[in-house]
Amino acid sequence: MNLRDLHYLVALAEHRHFGRAAEASFVSQPTLSTQIKKLEDELGVALVERTPRKVLLTETGREIARRARGVLSEIDEIKAIAQRTRDPESGTLRLGIFPTLGPYLLPHLVPLVRKHFPRLELLLVEEKTEHVIRMLREGSLDVGILALPLHEDSLHTEFLFEEPFVLAVPESHPLAHKQKRLKLADLEDESLLLLEDGHCMRDQALEVCQLAGAGERSGFRATSLETLRQMVAANVGITLLPTLAIKPPVARTDNVHLLEFAGHPPSRRIALAWRKSSSMTSFLKRFAEVIRDLPAGLLQPDISETKATRQTGR
Repeated sequence: MNLRDLHYLVALAEHRHFGRAAEASFVSQPTLSTQIKKLEDELGVALVERTPRKVLLTETGREIARRARGVLSEIDEIKAIAQRTRDPESGTLRLGIFPTLGPYLLPHLVPLVRKHFPRLELLLVEEKTEHVIRMLREGSLDVGILALPLHEDSLHTEFLFEEPFVLAVPESHPLAHKQKRLKLADLEDESLLLLEDGHCMRDQALEVCQLAGAGERSGFRATSLETLRQMVAANVGITLLPTLAIKPPVARTDNVHLLEFAGHPPSRRIALAWRKSSSMTSFLKRFAEVIRDLPAGLLQPDISETKATRQTGR
């Protein structure tokens, strides 16, 4: 048994197709198929059920593939230890981030990372929170930027920043003409447009609704923040948006009026997360400090200033 064969088995488990697994492994399909058969012969058990349409792993095959991921992850950790010892700011960092944060944070974060770690290569993966956590656990990601709280004992977290929410309403909505900042009580009996299940921001928005006595707009669940924004513009309803999603380079949307909350606004807490066993802990703590260096104004809605800019055309 060798590491190459374990790579092939893991690729087959992920793709469930000999051709796609071979392509992902940069070998021919006959080569991969032959090596999987040799691995089965060596272990004396069937790992794969071969059907005309797809490939299924046997129960034993699934368990061995799961353990193989752990072995390969440990090998990557060994290589990472050596690499970080030689040059802690070079190499590849596999970073996971969830979809309601990634498009809005990364344009500000990536230039900072390039400035502080010019030889570091960022490999970015955008997935829902549960998938990022699974990939961290399995070792296919080095670090994730996620919303707290995280209920995962294997991960260490470093708090990064708190991001306020604002309310987005159509220009014709009664709240659009409110002169003072919003209070949660202003949302009482309102129905908000929310994201579909699986998005952490859905859970955060539901908490705000519960505190405010608001509800969810029935019959509609969005797949992205941009869908929510466009539904507001189309007079379908109102929604919550995180502050980074209203900051440049995000363009303003016509017929979307933004309202800031008074006092301590509803918000989400963002953290850097990685495996407690990671050999990169020292470097990742420095990486967290870089993220904390984001300009403070980036996390402040400053809606009145944005309005003035828009009205003057500057």
